[in-house]
Amino acid sequence: MTMTSEVIDTRPTRPDAVPMTVDSPLAADTRLTPASDGVFEGSLSDRWNALGGIVNGGYSVAVCLQALRAVLPHPDPLTVSTFFLGRCAPGPVELRTDVAKRGRRVSTGEARMIRNGAEVVRTVASFTDLGAWNGPSAVLATLPDLPDPETAIDPMAGVRLPGVTITDRVEFRYARLPGWRRGRPSGDPSAEFWIRFTGGRDATVFDLPMLVDAAAPVVLDVAGVVGSATVELTTHVRAAPAPGWLAFRAATRYVGGGFHEEDVEIWDSRGELVAQSRQLAVVLAGSPSTSDRTDG
Repeated sequence: MTMTSEVIDTRPTRPDAVPMTVDSPLAADTRLTPASDGVFEGSLSDRWNALGGIVNGGYSVAVCLQALRAVLPHPDPLTVSTFFLGRCAPGPVELRTDVAKRGRRVSTGEARMIRNGAEVVRTVASFTDLGAWNGPSAVLATLPDLPDPETAIDPMAGVRLPGVTITDRVEFRYARLPGWRRGRPSGDPSAEFWIRFTGGRDATVFDLPMLVDAAAPVVLDVAGVVGSATVELTTHVRAAPAPGWLAFRAATRYVGGGFHEEDVEIWDSRGELVAQSRQLAVVLAGSPSTSDRTDG
């Protein structure tokens, strides 16, 4: 299922910004129709499903951002905080927006996603013009150390997970298969790998809040963990990504009390940090076979 008409953005784009092409799957599947003042209608596609027939959390964030993009004056998402309040399955949705502030450099608003009369997702985001900022720079972290993506390993090669479709839209390349994928959790819930849209479409600033949540959670490398269900996800968009594969780093340091966090960095082909995120999620425990393990 895909959207049938789109919110048209007539604002000028920066020279370094890569537009989201209208014919891309994510652009088609986040398209919205204005219904009334600040209210939009759309449909969640089944092309971004995780396990259990629910849509990927990052995809639902991307839909919320398109509603906010239409009501806020600035072109780029800067910080995005999303609360997942209920089961989010494919089908019709309504987006209700509220603008908190239209500032000179930063504007802030809220989008609530309604499905079958119930609120299932709430996103609060601040927008800005990323190209209009400058200042001192200091990078105290190193780039992910990865082989050429053309020689790296596709962890999903030959694997089909029932009902999971997001792996048809996003592809990954690892230096080596993670332990959970081999059926032997390593005990080290961290990973570095390449990520991009299947077919090689280059990412935009609006793709980054989806991509930070597109991979299987690294907590799967903790024994007894079979999945993860996000409670809250915050993303900071730091720059417009350059064309090419993106380097992805994820780590979990604390698992306990039924929850875990996951921190993510995304670096572009210039070696620039373009996005960071942290999410708090429910730990799903059990003992499935290797082919059953994935993100929840």
